Amino acid sequence: MVQTSELVDARDLSRLKWRCRRGLLENDIFIERFFRRFESSLTVAQSQGLSALMELSDNDLLDLHLARQTLAQVNPDLEREDVREVLCMLRKPLERQENETL
Repeated sequence: MVQTSELVDARDLSRLKWRCRRGLLENDIFIERFFRRFESSLTVAQSQGLSALMELSDNDLLDLHLARQTLAQVNPDLEREDVREVLCMLRKPLERQENETL
């Protein structure tokens, strides 16, 4: 049995990235940023949460990311810990580096 705290293997990560391709540019940007930040530490549980979010329409996914709707409003079945965790990760603001210029 696979522990959900285990890291996603390279093959499953590749499949997940392919599955995450979206029709709205805004979603693609958020998801690309997510993978840049978290792909090396992505767990099986987090990948399951992300996969569940990818079942949503582009507009629902964007509304969730921008907090215009809640998980319960979009799909009550998504009220799960793995989905909530990934949504928080998607929403996490970028941290500026000290030497970064505006």
